Amino acid sequence: MVPNSRSDRASAGISRRNFLAGGVTAAAVAGGGLGAFYYGYNKALGAPLRVGVIGTGDEGSVLMGAITPSFIEVRSIADIRPYNVWRAFHGDHSSEAALAARPGLMAKYGWKTEDEARGHVNVYTNGYQELIDHAKADGLEAVIVAVPLHLHAPVAIAAMKAGLHVITEKLMGHSVHECKEMARVARLQDRILATGHQRHYNILYANAMDSIQRGVLGELHYIRAQWYRGNLPGKDSWQQPMPPAAKPHDPLAKDLEKRLKAARLQLAAARGAAIDTWRLRVRQLEAQLADKVQAEKFGYQSRQLKDAAGKVIYDRPAIEELIRWRLWDRTGGGLMAELGSHQLDAASIFISAMHGGEKQMPLNVAAAADRPLFPADRDVEDHVYCIIEFPAPGYDPKDPLAKQKKIGVQYASINGNGFEGYGEIVFGTKGTLILEREQELSILKGPSGPSSVKVSGGAGGPTLDTQASGAVVAAAKTKRGTAKVSRGYTEELEHWAWCIRHPAPENQPRCPPKVALADAIIALTTNIAAHQGERIEFKKEWFDIDNDATPEGIAPDIKRYQT
Repeated sequence: MVPNSRSDRASAGISRRNFLAGGVTAAAVAGGGLGAFYYGYNKALGAPLRVGVIGTGDEGSVLMGAITPSFIEVRSIADIRPYNVWRAFHGDHSSEAALAARPGLMAKYGWKTEDEARGHVNVYTNGYQELIDHAKADGLEAVIVAVPLHLHAPVAIAAMKAGLHVITEKLMGHSVHECKEMARVARLQDRILATGHQRHYNILYANAMDSIQRGVLGELHYIRAQWYRGNLPGKDSWQQPMPPAAKPHDPLAKDLEKRLKAARLQLAAARGAAIDTWRLRVRQLEAQLADKVQAEKFGYQSRQLKDAAGKVIYDRPAIEELIRWRLWDRTGGGLMAELGSHQLDAASIFISAMHGGEKQMPLNVAAAADRPLFPADRDVEDHVYCIIEFPAPGYDPKDPLAKQKKIGVQYASINGNGFEGYGEIVFGTKGTLILEREQELSILKGPSGPSSVKVSGGAGGPTLDTQASGAVVAAAKTKRGTAKVSRGYTEELEHWAWCIRHPAPENQPRCPPKVALADAIIALTTNIAAHQGERIEFKKEWFDIDNDATPEGIAPDIKRYQT
């Protein structure tokens, strides 16, 4: 399913195209995300969906910050890190942008103290299964899963087998066979399983798709996408500071202590409202420095990295694999999983618009990856680049001419230089569509013409923070009035809740298992191509949930999850 079908092009008598063209103000969509207005569902849930949140770190806190309380009631949370539990309640006070994206449950639901909040929300710190085991007692109907990537499948499957509906952060899973296992269990248990590729709920992407379907760009033939970040050794958003007790010689741990000392001085000098701001920043730094977890107890592993002569060049305790899980192949999926998956998903959305809204299977991928910047303190590469071919309308592999009808997608994600940031450019025979940072859309008429359409985000738009997840809400300027347009987190959560409350075959999330599986196959196969330095042809059976074939050569097996 894609974010623009013929059946839901209008809501409240106003078309999607007219929404951005003019006349729709924030008052028209007040009281939640834009999904109820724009995507055809309504606000009639009866009572909010009763939910547990498994994983309350950076991304889990972003999702909690996007919750509409009339749609979702958080009744329990689970996280093995005390620091993440603190932020779940109080929010992320490390910066104004961080707090806007992660305001915390107390702010979200209007609770004055943590004690009051804990009267509404049960806290589980002994692993995800503890929350699932108490789901019935807590009255849960569903869970939000935002744990490290390697845990997506076991957590989601355990929750579904306990009768809970699930939404996971992207990617769907750490491997294709795990994704297929998740999809099969969802079907067997008759549970709704959604994956958080939020561009399926971003109004600018839906408007772009509408423009493509209307022929504004002509025939699509090429897409270029990128995500460039200025991360460098010693200043890497994925290399989170370690608590000094866990790794006392880590320079980032020393930096935490310096920041706490500076924050205490700021608090001592603060006056008025600034006192509360600096008090909370001090408390957050204290919580981060005091963070203690027996990571081995939860399956995280220590490891020594050695050079060619066998000399140990990097010593990683188990807690580092937990805190910096994005840096390691066992727990994460690197740049393609964390960043590239979003933009190749966007490319799939654009290409589907040329095929009547049907998501297309890619044909092949050639990729490369390297690490010229960072030392041997990780597995993941600094840079990844790929070219993926998709079928254009009229493609026929058996016809000598028609088999050349393809749409090329070029993607690169790099560290070390953030010039030009992130976004996508769609090239057509009649024009060019540019989407920048999920908040600004431009259409250039002709092969190289002046801008004819522009929709921009305001100062509150997304920024690249520690996990490349910025403020959730951007401002979209229209010809008449201004409406709030989110990056899609709010809408995806609202629609997921609405689908659960209104069970019917046609009421499904916009990124269900079939779509999420395809996105995962693209990202994970690109990783394989980059690591092996070869071109890989995508196989049709990989995209079939019921077929055991996978690019990694491991067959799915749901029996291994039996307890």
